[in-house]
Amino acid sequence: MASGCGDPYKARRSPETGFIGINHPLQESWTVSLILTESGVKRGVIEAGHQAEYKTNIGTEHHLDNGINVTFFDITGKPETTITAEKAVIHDNQDIEAQGNVIIASSGPTVIKTEYVKRTANDRMIRSNKLVTIIKPEETITGQGFESDQALKKYRIFRGSGNAFIK
Repeated sequence: MASGCGDPYKARRSPETGFIGINHPLQESWTVSLILTESGVKRGVIEAGHQAEYKTNIGTEHHLDNGINVTFFDITGKPETTITAEKAVIHDNQDIEAQGNVIIASSGPTVIKTEYVKRTANDRMIRSNKLVTIIKPEETITGQGFESDQALKKYRIFRGSGNAFIK
């Protein structure tokens, strides 16, 4: 025998969300871990202290804050690149925008520091139009904007200047 407040055989109605304002989250979570997949293969993990989901005109956005850590994996499943930031936004298409003390580190010696980056999912590129510093063991380059592959192996810096140590 079952008991409840309604007929379990009737169609269930969707939750009422008409009262949610445009700047109010649909839902919130704390201490979150999100997994990015591509054809069933884990390609990234996003961790944050707080996540809020917002409805937009074209879908939903996940706003993350309280410390962001994004790890991307190569095709073999090894960590390839990490991004840390103060906050981030994940779009429906898995594009990620991070801002606030952004540090990008590769499995190699390259470290990039900036205040804003966007990682586009369709081409796996990381871009910024803000002041950026690229640090490698034998060179430090600064510039206004850059773009790089996700592994930080091939990058272009715009309006650059810097120091290289030639042996």
